[in-house]
Amino acid sequence: MGKKIFVLDTNVILHDYNCIYNFEENDIVIPITVLEELDKFKKGNDQINFNARFFIRELDKLSAGQDLFNNGVSLGDKRGKLTISIESDIPKDFGKIFSVDKADNRILAVAYKLAKSSKRKVILISKDINLRMKARAIGVLSEDYESDKVANIELLFQGKEVIEDTPIEFINKFYKEPYYVNIEEYFDKNKKFINNQYLILKNGQHSALVYYNPFKNRLELVNIKEIMGIKPRNAEQTFALHLLLNPDVKLISLFGKAGTGKTLLALTAALSLEKFYEKIYLARPIVPLGNRDIGFLPGDIKSKIGPYMQPLYDNLAVIKAAYKGKNIDLNNVEKEGKLEISPLAYIRGRSLNNIFFIIDEAQNLTPHEIKTIVTRAGNGTKIVLTGDPFQIDTPYLDAQSNGLTYLTSKMIGQKIFGSIRLLKGERSELAELASNIL
Repeated sequence: MGKKIFVLDTNVILHDYNCIYNFEENDIVIPITVLEELDKFKKGNDQINFNARFFIRELDKLSAGQDLFNNGVSLGDKRGKLTISIESDIPKDFGKIFSVDKADNRILAVAYKLAKSSKRKVILISKDINLRMKARAIGVLSEDYESDKVANIELLFQGKEVIEDTPIEFINKFYKEPYYVNIEEYFDKNKKFINNQYLILKNGQHSALVYYNPFKNRLELVNIKEIMGIKPRNAEQTFALHLLLNPDVKLISLFGKAGTGKTLLALTAALSLEKFYEKIYLARPIVPLGNRDIGFLPGDIKSKIGPYMQPLYDNLAVIKAAYKGKNIDLNNVEKEGKLEISPLAYIRGRSLNNIFFIIDEAQNLTPHEIKTIVTRAGNGTKIVLTGDPFQIDTPYLDAQSNGLTYLTSKMIGQKIFGSIRLLKGERSELAELASNIL
């Protein structure tokens, strides 16, 4: 098909500052309007501000002693060239359809003019659906940025497998000491399980919940009845608690729809293990419902972030109400600073040694943001990400490209990683009905 020309929208760079290195041998054109838009994002402490600054610095390195604006600059071996387009003449037929006062339309105009003048295939890359639709309306090829997209989220590892017609005598072995069975006793020796996979062995009314231990290469009984007053209500919740309490697993993703108990289970496990960790961090990105900010809030910083963090405090209240033991004073855990609930933005730059770190609503983070957080994990740290990949509150992410989905797809099979998909809502009959029907 020959080398293509890709025209990049601003949101692609803000999503992934390394994007220019992901187009193989094809050439890349960045309209000058994109640089103007990046300039608006270079100040701030959010991830998109970091991405804007990094990309601008990368352009500065590439342009040193070379002509980015006319001949373009090579991006390296087996990669194409990068060119900054300063094209100012808007085609007359384009100007009749779209106003050039909008930055998006000026970016589209560059792609339109290239498509008309070049013999090569020209494709506009944008995470903005409306811009892609406008491009198609005038005959310009357009695509989403898909280098970090998961092909099929429905095929993503759910963390469990149901095995029907398991011999009853094999199931019964799990309920006798030492409560584990070597795989070869029932399965073929060549049978391969995914690391940290869970199984539901069934035969009529007989069943056993078991776990594949990759460190000992055996199947072990999962028998968790209650943790701090919180009782798992289905097999997936039982598996999730077992995984959360497993000291060998350092990175966990829990995903499922609203009301399945993701955050509650993670926080319960963290509090039950608080003596083994210096601190429990519970954080979430500040993304208002519908991406609409509620405006200025009076008071100190705790008052300002309170509305966004309230779901986390609600889960803590549930645990306090359910916990009747005396081993842990949950109020003191919070007063002594052992438990910290805060926006995710405030975690940047902090040390993550010997910490139980829960990231709620992780589906609203980009793959790069997830990488930034996880790569900060020090010795003794356990990181748990929870979220619903089908409930995205940011405009340029979807079920296939968000950080939670991306991390899960990349980490499957690693010994220190585990994932469980919670399927059944347990918040209330009304909440489950609304989740399924509305």
